[in-house]
Amino acid sequence: MGTLSRRELAALVEEATVDTYDEHEELSALFTAVEENLAVPFSTLMLGVEVTVRGIDLSLDGRIVALCTRGEFRQTIGLLDLPLPEPAPDGAEWVEAYRYYWTQ
Repeated sequence: MGTLSRRELAALVEEATVDTYDEHEELSALFTAVEENLAVPFSTLMLGVEVTVRGIDLSLDGRIVALCTRGEFRQTIGLLDLPLPEPAPDGAEWVEAYRYYWTQ
């Protein structure tokens, strides 16, 4: 990833959070944007092991997480830590925008 400029990422964050009032609402709005736009399922490598990202969720501790599977095993991985495949799935710019949000 990393194909969008800081200005483009800021514009995506602004688009998602325009009507929010606090950090909790901003996170919910970003979650909704990622959930609606990220094309799942897709496969990626996590610590050298191929996993399938089946969806995303909002964890109780306030993080957006990817719902990953490998065979019968299930694991949530924070979206901040999830490596995206090349080529990235459709909607991956929203993952990048979420990551940008946390660096600000």
